[in-house]
Amino acid sequence: MTIDPKQAGQLSRLIEDNIGRVMVGKRSAIHRLMIALASSGHVLLEDVPGIGKTTLVSALAKSLSLSFNRIQFTPDVMPSDVTGFNLYNPGSGKFEFQPGVIMTQLLLADEINRTSPKTQSALLEAMQENQVTVDGTTYEIPQPFMVLATQNPIEHVGTYTLPEAQLDRFMLKVTLGYPNYDEEMEILNRFSEDKPLATLKPVASANDVLWLREQAKLVYVSDAIKQYIVGLSRVTREHQDLELGISPRASLMLMQAAKAAALLDGRDYVIPDDVKAMIVPTLAHRLIIKPEGRLRETSAESILNRIVKSIPVATR
Repeated sequence: MTIDPKQAGQLSRLIEDNIGRVMVGKRSAIHRLMIALASSGHVLLEDVPGIGKTTLVSALAKSLSLSFNRIQFTPDVMPSDVTGFNLYNPGSGKFEFQPGVIMTQLLLADEINRTSPKTQSALLEAMQENQVTVDGTTYEIPQPFMVLATQNPIEHVGTYTLPEAQLDRFMLKVTLGYPNYDEEMEILNRFSEDKPLATLKPVASANDVLWLREQAKLVYVSDAIKQYIVGLSRVTREHQDLELGISPRASLMLMQAAKAAALLDGRDYVIPDDVKAMIVPTLAHRLIIKPEGRLRETSAESILNRIVKSIPVATR
């Protein structure tokens, strides 16, 4: 297969423009979703209620001809609701597998932090290995597969903190933020009479997504860029304000995200700016700040920004 960055960029813009028919503004967030989609990553959408997290995921699902499931996480959701379970069929005298919501191509895990860590862990195998194991039998998940989870960062009653192992499975954490004045006026005008999400049509297929992912794998990463990523990773593991730095999995995800960013920008090679653009959305949610760092109101984002300034820029 030969790489075609121009066609990849055009496909991405086609999907982004289609989502933009529903989402006012938020081009940066939409583009990051496309980067995750192209690099086989999963996304954690974290923001206050009413910003449009669920609408964004629904618009992405409707823009692609992929199967789509949504699960509203609550404390009583069981792991078997996610993975599936075996049910005895009296007619055949055998146990038959009943698929859970995970057996889809796009999964919206709404308010993921409202369910127990035990249920959250049901997603781990699927997000890492694209399969689930039920009673010793492994079932492959349809491809392309992507989990998009939402959570509210300010509401803590009835919620559970996501375990580090779960956070580490998400390639990107994306926030939307409040719209500006003009965007909010456009929201009021556009949605007062029209419902664009209800009429949104797909503009790409599963084969298009699989092709995009294969294209992203072909993007060239020089040794200098890899050294830059490894140097960044090592600094987080030794930083005085961090209890836990980033894992090798996170370093790999940063490189994959940078490759997808380069591809969607029309290039077949990664430059330092691709890496820099993906550092905070890829790494910030994985860092654990020490108590003394939290007392100084140090954030993961500010730590990463300081680290970026301290490491020499790699050259191609």
